[in-house]
Amino acid sequence: MELDRRNVIGGSLALGAAALVGEAAEAAVPEQVLFAHPPAFIPVVGTNQRFQVRRIYCIGRNYALHAIERGSDPNREPPFFFEKPTDAIQLVAKGKTTDHPYPPMTKNYHHEVELVAALGKGGRNIKPAAALDLVFGYAVGLDMTRRDLQNAMADQKKPWEVGKSFDHAAVVSHLHPAAKLGHPSEAAIWLKVNGAVKQSSNLKNMIWSVAEQVAHLSEYFELKPGDIIYSGTPENVGPVVAGDVMDAHIDGIYDISVKVVAASV
Repeated sequence: MELDRRNVIGGSLALGAAALVGEAAEAAVPEQVLFAHPPAFIPVVGTNQRFQVRRIYCIGRNYALHAIERGSDPNREPPFFFEKPTDAIQLVAKGKTTDHPYPPMTKNYHHEVELVAALGKGGRNIKPAAALDLVFGYAVGLDMTRRDLQNAMADQKKPWEVGKSFDHAAVVSHLHPAAKLGHPSEAAIWLKVNGAVKQSSNLKNMIWSVAEQVAHLSEYFELKPGDIIYSGTPENVGPVVAGDVMDAHIDGIYDISVKVVAASV
């Protein structure tokens, strides 16, 4: 029996048309994002602007005496970095004491006060002389650390993430624009616990300046607006427990106050 060519062609056209209609109907359905998470923002002091954070970079052992107390030789080690997730940010507003939950799985929880640099421009292979042009502003931050977990991972030559990257691990003030503040390079930095000074130094004691940190990072990553850098902590890091109040200071930036509280069960 011969096939009716007209019926075959007509059937093919009908199938093709039905497929197109199906694709059009599918395309008309709005896209749904599963498990969407809100972005992390840091308010900008004196404005209605919010700085959206893209990445959090942290430099390790960037003050000589802190490097020594952590068992390193500051005269030989090149800068090294690790990252925290953006949802680890905990904002601390001016004039308020913010509750900070003591994290799980640690019995040796340490404070680390640091200058935070926020980038408003990006690039690759930035020269140190041009690096500060990328910096939008600065904040005071706490790189909170589960020291026992960090040490355990270091002893096993494993990554530090469980010691450094967890909820509320990146405490930070609001941003002070560099256009008003300038680029602090010789400023007092200190941290008190329950009114007693625990860390005290000066930004000039950094082994690697902010400009050098930006330049070095840009050799490994394409830096972009929204990146922030925790620029290292001075010596005398130490433990805090529930009930302790930490006050952190860098000249030119408002002080932050954080109270460690027992985590809710």
